[in-house]
Amino acid sequence: MDVLVVGAGPTGLVTALQAHDHGASVRVVERRPDAVRPSRAMVVHPRTLEGLRPLGVTDALLDRTDPDPRAELHLGRRTVPVRLADVALPDSAFPHLALVRQADVEDVLTRALHRRGVAVERGTELVTHHADEEGASARLRGSGPDEEAHCRFLVGSDGSASTVRRAARIDFAGAAHAEEVVLADMHLATELSPGSLHVAVGRHGLAFLFPLGENAAPWRLLATRASQHTRATRPTTVTEPELARLLEDSGLPATPTGCTWSSVVPLQHRVASAFRTGAVFLAGDAAHTSSPAAAQGMNTGLLDGIDLGWKLAFAAEHRRASRGTAEVLLASYGDERRRVAQQVVALTRLVLFAEASTSPVAELARARLVPLVVPVLPHLLGRRRLAMTVAAVLSQRWVHHRGSALSLDDTPWVAGPRPGHRLPDREVLVAGCKRTLHELTAGPGIHVLLDRESAAPPRPLLGPHVVVHRLDDARGHGLVAVRPDGHLGYRSARGDVTGLGRWLDLVAAR
Repeated sequence: MDVLVVGAGPTGLVTALQAHDHGASVRVVERRPDAVRPSRAMVVHPRTLEGLRPLGVTDALLDRTDPDPRAELHLGRRTVPVRLADVALPDSAFPHLALVRQADVEDVLTRALHRRGVAVERGTELVTHHADEEGASARLRGSGPDEEAHCRFLVGSDGSASTVRRAARIDFAGAAHAEEVVLADMHLATELSPGSLHVAVGRHGLAFLFPLGENAAPWRLLATRASQHTRATRPTTVTEPELARLLEDSGLPATPTGCTWSSVVPLQHRVASAFRTGAVFLAGDAAHTSSPAAAQGMNTGLLDGIDLGWKLAFAAEHRRASRGTAEVLLASYGDERRRVAQQVVALTRLVLFAEASTSPVAELARARLVPLVVPVLPHLLGRRRLAMTVAAVLSQRWVHHRGSALSLDDTPWVAGPRPGHRLPDREVLVAGCKRTLHELTAGPGIHVLLDRESAAPPRPLLGPHVVVHRLDDARGHGLVAVRPDGHLGYRSARGDVTGLGRWLDLVAAR
């Protein structure tokens, strides 16, 4: 077995899917016996959908979303409507965020793995593991006797209390926030529009009401408040009077009439000291955790898996061919994604402070600033460039890997997207047909884009995981190589196929 994934949340599932689609044999174990559990995450950002597209799951995800998502901002006595579909990001097939529950994301990814013959083994937990020169060994416990499983690579995507991380003795540095989150699925007596997301920003924090569209519980509440409990005293549920007080404090005109599920979630910000030790890798909440501010958690974990999966698959094939350990490729995962995690944690801490900090300074600032912002907010929301900038930041379009060992630029003086950056989308002409770049690269593997006059690389140079496309409307002799995660890896304005070959060897693709 090439890859053993511990944890079947979104991160673990997408890691397994990405690794499988790039040639690895994979196994996924999950200690929870039941796949159905309430969702904490509710948003998938455009950049995440771009990363998922080559895995063939975006249509199924979008089928579970509202095609015209709307929100209403409740600021004191004023309500400001917002059409989220109007936040149209350029050069993307997914121009706005998608409201989709984590449970739906997990279901879509689980079904995609099942179609590939990979079953999620629920009710199976990792007890401990150790790594050696040949890979990793994991002791698994299910309904029968313990099993010793051997794999080339072990991925811990088993949450912030990760057994994999603790067994690997990797530090999880950070601290707890002074705030906590209350989640609840409920019935409400309210005249709020049932088709919109409702947001209230108050002096004491933030409250969201998500329309779930379910008879059992039409509404999901997410609200912040000052942390009132220690780990030992924190309750597992929230009483209906507490929910009523939270809604009353937020100013949302709604009263609970029944609650089917609730939870109190402590908030913390932590990043693992390393994302890899030998054959053991961490991803998602096992590697980093932050507050739900700006809806970054699930999205960052999915992007971790999209980055990690193909690297493990290529490295495993490289080892099977007795060509070594592909050390540069494997090391690049931690080098790239740990920096991103640190930036995401910094972003969420800033947003949480502005939106929901219970410090006297933050509460006073909100009390003073909200009344000043309300009159001009519709104008600000109507400014297309500002809205696009906010959406791009939340979607992590700022992420790049320019400093990565996998980013090689043969012609750094040439303008345009550089290695390490996301491939921007645009319309191109290929074999007489108009396509978009993201449509062209919406399949597993490395995609090489040739300018019109470029010489085609000889097939033996490329290997089985490389697809070549000629852009008939791109003048010149250049070429670029696009990584499976949508970032540029190599660029040459001179069409240097020798340099391309060196880069393909660097990423173990040949």
